[in-house]
Amino acid sequence: MQTDEMILVNEFCTHHQIDISFVRSLQQSGLIEIIQTKEAICVHRDQLPELEKMARLYYDMDINMEGIETITYLLNRMNAMQQEIIKLNDRLQIYEENEE
Repeated sequence: MQTDEMILVNEFCTHHQIDISFVRSLQQSGLIEIIQTKEAICVHRDQLPELEKMARLYYDMDINMEGIETITYLLNRMNAMQQEIIKLNDRLQIYEENEE
């Protein structure tokens, strides 16, 4: 994996003024993936929006780790259901066009 796609966890924590133990807790819960290099602990750039969202839930809204796990699970389920609805609507459109 390229290093330009990696973000140092220490820099992220310093920038957002959060504790590194929070990021480790997210990793232990399976919510994010931490990459350990020889020099530092990193996360992939693609995970930043999720990591920032979870940090806001925890620090700004005082939602505990179990709550964050539940919210993340439900949001993922909702996104999957929305994708399924879009797919089904696309299939339905094909049948509606054939009836005209």
